Amino acid sequence: MPYFKSDDYTISYLDEGEGEPVLLIHGFASNKMVNWVNPGWVQTLTKAGYRVIAVDNRGHGESEKLYDSALYSSPIMAEDARALLDHLGLQKAFVMGYSMGARISAFLALKYPERVKKVVFGGLGGGMINGTGDPQPIIDALKAEDGAKSTSAVGRAFRQFADQTKSDRLALAACMGSSRQKISVEELSKLSVPALVAVGTRDTIAGTAQELADVLPDAQVCDIPGRDHMVAVGDKVFKKAVLEFFADA
Repeated sequence: MPYFKSDDYTISYLDEGEGEPVLLIHGFASNKMVNWVNPGWVQTLTKAGYRVIAVDNRGHGESEKLYDSALYSSPIMAEDARALLDHLGLQKAFVMGYSMGARISAFLALKYPERVKKVVFGGLGGGMINGTGDPQPIIDALKAEDGAKSTSAVGRAFRQFADQTKSDRLALAACMGSSRQKISVEELSKLSVPALVAVGTRDTIAGTAQELADVLPDAQVCDIPGRDHMVAVGDKVFKKAVLEFFADA
């Protein structure tokens, strides 16, 4: 996989297909392979005629691991995404993020609307405004010698996911410490980029898609039926909605 430097840190990405570019930004404890390749997104988008660029966020996947929470705010990671567009010489791209990646995508679209053709917020609805819960139980579970002993169900779930993805748990703990910035209704009401908000109907982490869409000037909703936070990402309803959203440009 190719690499580039952002803020002097090494960031990994993939770049496949030809056509209009789509930048994919994965969620917490995931990576470009788990979030986008394995669920079929890269194949779906390249087959539809898009050039797919998927980044490993700092601290994740094949990107450099950092252990200072101050280096993991969502605005900072949005700068990594912008730097990747610069590195590839791309002035504008479709952008899709899932969960933490949706929050990063929002900061990217708010600061650099001229670089984002359309944006998809997957796996994050009202939680972008209201927050997604206390991060400390997740941090504790990631740092614990035996995460299964965590008293937090959410902590145990994220620890299990981190172990499944063979992630650096201490880097993830640092990331969780500062990556969950809320975005105010006032700020989101100024988002000039057309958005699609897609959340599973059984997702207890993200908040509802409609709650976020209601404060955005130009937004569509995709309720992903019967899917929770961990499995909605690869759903065919989600993929169909995204392809239609991008095609109607």
